[in-house]
Amino acid sequence: MSSIPGLTLLMTISLGLAGCGAETIGTAAVVATQKQQEIEQAQQLKESVQQQLDAAQALEQQRLKDIQSQ
Repeated sequence: MSSIPGLTLLMTISLGLAGCGAETIGTAAVVATQKQQEIEQAQQLKESVQQQLDAAQALEQQRLKDIQSQ
């Protein structure tokens, strides 16, 4: 009968460790999702800035043409 308390203790420890692993995996998944969102937002910001730069360059080119044609 002395092996039952030992088995109970072993099962408790195993379940506790498994729970910690699940929590770690869950935390890692949340962090990964947040990082993916940050990457997507950074890409959108990059595209927006690039569009603004392209528009400013086109405006400057148009101004240069207008000056040259006068």
